[in-house]
Amino acid sequence: MQWRIPFGLIDGRSIMYAITGITGKVGGALARALLENKQPVRAVMRDAHKAESWEAFGCEIAIAEMDDAAALTRAFEGAQGVFILPPSDFDPEQHFPEAKAVIAAVSEAIATAQPQRVVCLSTIGAQAVNTNLLTQRTLMEQALSKLDVPVTFLRPGWFMENALWDVATARDEGVIHSFLQPLDKTVPMIATADVGRTAAALIQQSWHGQRIVELEGQHVSPEDIAATFSLILGRSVQAQAVPRETWDNLFRAQGMQHPLARIRMLDGFNEGWISFEGGNIERIQGTVSLVAVLTQLVNLGT
Repeated sequence: MQWRIPFGLIDGRSIMYAITGITGKVGGALARALLENKQPVRAVMRDAHKAESWEAFGCEIAIAEMDDAAALTRAFEGAQGVFILPPSDFDPEQHFPEAKAVIAAVSEAIATAQPQRVVCLSTIGAQAVNTNLLTQRTLMEQALSKLDVPVTFLRPGWFMENALWDVATARDEGVIHSFLQPLDKTVPMIATADVGRTAAALIQQSWHGQRIVELEGQHVSPEDIAATFSLILGRSVQAQAVPRETWDNLFRAQGMQHPLARIRMLDGFNEGWISFEGGNIERIQGTVSLVAVLTQLVNLGT
């Protein structure tokens, strides 16, 4: 790990926020929200070549792999708040060995560095008992819940930006191919900008123990996505269901070696056992609309 740009101190106490995953959409939105609020940010990243733009914003830079407990400990030391964005593994081996290595390193680093508070990006359905792709977030929640540090688990819905994969076929063929089924079934969705801004607000709060915050924007179906593409593109766009029996071969043809976890995640959304936990859990409503997100995706793809 390497350091650049000294972080701020008030009466010898750090006022810095350490942000992992800062080069991604959520981490980047979180960091920008903090910087706009004049809060000092330590950008924790794996690739030093991506540091220049964040240095230009005035961030301190820490280089650390997410499975390197010693490097993460140094990155988290003195932090007022730490944001954990676990790496996304969309093709995990059975029993999630890579995710467990990250979880162990993150847990050790937080336990040693003892930041004042932690916000961890989790997911809708983290409470599900059936093993699936999102179980990686379940395991992270279970591990961090054991630490003697205030932790908030932010559970957003399905990212609206997942529709990026549909832009080309919507524009060129007038169709989107959906794994979410039936096509008129709605799923809680959220824009990554809302996730970042919510995380920025949470990490500046004070609380005790562990808490869960659920975050949703709109309830959206594949047919709603198709209709929104129709509006934006000025052409008819239809949603078509990808038959469940073709998923395994299709995902393997795309290069996946362990597609079962992804398949079971999709089953969870379609069958309803991946959902918000509800009850007395805190719920926040996002403000960014589906049409705003899809318009941005279409503009990026043209």
